[in-house]
Amino acid sequence: MARWTELLRSLNNLKLLAAIGRSGGDLHSVADLVDNMLESAQMEACVRRFRAVPGGAEMMDQRYPPLQPDIERMIQMPDGSLGRRYAQLIRGLNYDPAFFRPRPIDTEARWLTQRIATTHDIHHVVTGFGTGPVGENGVLMITANQIGFPAYVLLNTAAQLNSFRQQGQPQAAQLDFEQLSAALAQAMAIARTASCLAAVRWEEGWERPIQSWREQLGLRESADDAPYGLTLSSAQ
Repeated sequence: MARWTELLRSLNNLKLLAAIGRSGGDLHSVADLVDNMLESAQMEACVRRFRAVPGGAEMMDQRYPPLQPDIERMIQMPDGSLGRRYAQLIRGLNYDPAFFRPRPIDTEARWLTQRIATTHDIHHVVTGFGTGPVGENGVLMITANQIGFPAYVLLNTAAQLNSFRQQGQPQAAQLDFEQLSAALAQAMAIARTASCLAAVRWEEGWERPIQSWREQLGLRESADDAPYGLTLSSAQ
């Protein structure tokens, strides 16, 4: 039965990855992929890795609340602060800060999934990766590398394979292979040297400058000014 369940899960993953590829990253399909991994052995391993990082087990046991940002208050915070930069990103892209799928947090896997979903855009701000396709994969790679979050591992693998396969084709890639490779390499370097971003209590330091956060986390080389960075994304 377990083998049959995993086979069905794998087939559903392939179907969802195809839907995400066709749609250019439809968030509903991404959320379906995330949820499809909730009861998997890979998610169990992810939970173990999260509990092993400093502060992870305590945060999980407390069921630290999923993020519920007050954009109106945060936009008034000092220039360069985490709160203001986050609010500017949300407003500048016309994002709904509560777009993520509501989930119960009654299990460790569901809590961790919801925490990652709600804080994803903070990772963009702190790391400097843009919100285009390449920058998105950079942010996903950090979480995939640091705790092995299953859906992000699958999305990065699919993006690399698709980008590699489409090299040289006219009008080919949403994701340029060379640029994607550079972004993922930088993301992996950040993942190896910086503190686990999924275990950070961002809500307790909205007023702090971005640079102060980066120094605390050991994030030495942000992606802001890279071709796939937030600086270029914001200027376009």
